[in-house]
Amino acid sequence: MVKKMYTVTGLPVEAEYSDREVDELFLPLLDKLNHLRKEKGERLIVFLSAPPGSGKTTLSLFLEDLFKELQSDYTLQSVSMDGFHRPNSYLDRHTITRNHKNQPLRQYKGVPESFDAEKLIERIRALSSQEKVQWPTYDRLLHDVSDKTEQIEADIVLVEGNYLLLDCPVWRELKNLSDYTIAITTRMNELVKRLVERKQKGGTTQKEAEQHVERTDKPNAELVLNHSQPADQTFILRNGQFEMLI
Repeated sequence: MVKKMYTVTGLPVEAEYSDREVDELFLPLLDKLNHLRKEKGERLIVFLSAPPGSGKTTLSLFLEDLFKELQSDYTLQSVSMDGFHRPNSYLDRHTITRNHKNQPLRQYKGVPESFDAEKLIERIRALSSQEKVQWPTYDRLLHDVSDKTEQIEADIVLVEGNYLLLDCPVWRELKNLSDYTIAITTRMNELVKRLVERKQKGGTTQKEAEQHVERTDKPNAELVLNHSQPADQTFILRNGQFEMLI
């Protein structure tokens, strides 16, 4: 068993992966990415797309750490699409239609409409053409886009997010900008349980957490699970453990 501590969505999270997951899933994946980078001869762009609550952020951070332990000539850097949230000032000025009514977009923060997909596409294109790229970040304390950026300069860039494989206008353009794609799938009841628990750890009551998940996280998860383009490799999350989807 391998254990690591990370900060995810502003909260401390203990990542715990079995020896089977590491040896049979993660190390072969990283070996493949290493091989693909060697074949390409330039920066490799990899997507990790998954619904909220599936553990994608924690997994991406763990894969970055695990890659450092390999004897590789290359570097791997994990980044999130969270920095492409539209600012709260934008969300406050715009609405979204829900139940045949116009609702404040900020109330549904996290839906595809609350992200700047065009800016995300532009930055991913930059990864292919520029040695160093400034990547937007999100401030979990302010709950808003940060004015700070993260410099990307690794040989392999692992981008994680919910909608990287979304099969919808504008979003579907993203897949063609990647060299390799990974997805996580799971059952909705397992996701809902994980999402409610995560929300409660942030200080909300169980009722508040359930209401939030029902209003935003669950529809977002259903969208990702049911309307995403196929990935090159898919993991399935069962009872907190990853398996290869065959």
